[in-house]
Amino acid sequence: MEKQRTQAFEWFCALRDKIIESFLLIEKQSSAEPKIEKRKWDRPGGGGGESTIIFGNVFEKVGVNVSKVHGKFADSAINEIPGASESNGEFWASGISLVSHMQSPLIPAAHMNTRLIYTSKQWFGGGMDFTPIYKNEEDCKYIHESIKMTCDRFDTGYYPKFKEQCDNYFFLPHRKEPRGIGGIFYDNLSSGNWRNDFEFTKAVGEAFLEIYLHIIRKHIQKSWTKEQRENQLIKRGRYVEFNLLYDRGTRFGLMTDGNPDAIMMSMPPLVKWL
Repeated sequence: MEKQRTQAFEWFCALRDKIIESFLLIEKQSSAEPKIEKRKWDRPGGGGGESTIIFGNVFEKVGVNVSKVHGKFADSAINEIPGASESNGEFWASGISLVSHMQSPLIPAAHMNTRLIYTSKQWFGGGMDFTPIYKNEEDCKYIHESIKMTCDRFDTGYYPKFKEQCDNYFFLPHRKEPRGIGGIFYDNLSSGNWRNDFEFTKAVGEAFLEIYLHIIRKHIQKSWTKEQRENQLIKRGRYVEFNLLYDRGTRFGLMTDGNPDAIMMSMPPLVKWL
C-alpha cells in the first residue's frame, strides 16, 4: 500500500512539472515575462502540498496544485466519504488539480484533476472539462474524440459513462445550463486492478495536456474584441458560482482542513456579473 501511495504522489508531481514546463514554453512566445508564485503549505492534521500559479500574457491565471494529506475527517464529514465510517475517519489522499483562465476569450478555460484516496476503501477519481466562451464545433469534436480514444484504450464503457457523469456534474441547476462543453468525470474507480486504474489515471493527465496544448496553439495568434473580453468576464461568473456552490474538490479540501488559498486558486483573476 505504501509503495502505491508513493508511486501515485510521485506521478502527480511529475505531471505538475511537465504541465508547468509546457505552459512556460508557450508564455515565451509573448513579450512579457510571466509572474510565477509558488506556495508550500502544511496541513495541521498531517501532510501538505504546493501550489504553483502563473500569471502571463497567454495564461491570465493558471494554478496547479499537488497535495498529499492524511489524518482524520471531522465527524460531520465521515458519512460523506466512502469507507470513512469503517476507518473511524482515518484517511490518506493525494492528487493534482489544475484550473486555467486564459487572456484570450477564444481559448477555453480548462480544468483537470486526478487523485487517489484511501479510507477503509481505496479509489481513484478525476477527469477534465473545458469551458469555452464561444463554442467551436471543431474544437469540441477534437476534444471529445481525443478523450474517447484515451478511455477506449482501457475500457470502451468508460467514455460514455464518464462523459455522462461529467455532463451531470458540471451543470448549474440554478442557471439551468452546463458550465462548458464537458469532458469526463469519474470517481470511486476501483476495478480490483490497482495498476490498471493507475495507468488510466495517468493517461487522463497526459491526454489533458496534449489536448489543451493543441487548442491553445490553434488560437493563440487570433485577435479578439473588447466585447468578446466582456463576455468572457461574465462567463467566468458561472465558473465561480459552480466552484463555490457545487464543486466536490472544494468541499473535500475544506473538509480535510486544506489550505484555503490553494483550494481557491481555481478562481479567475477578473470576473463580472450582470
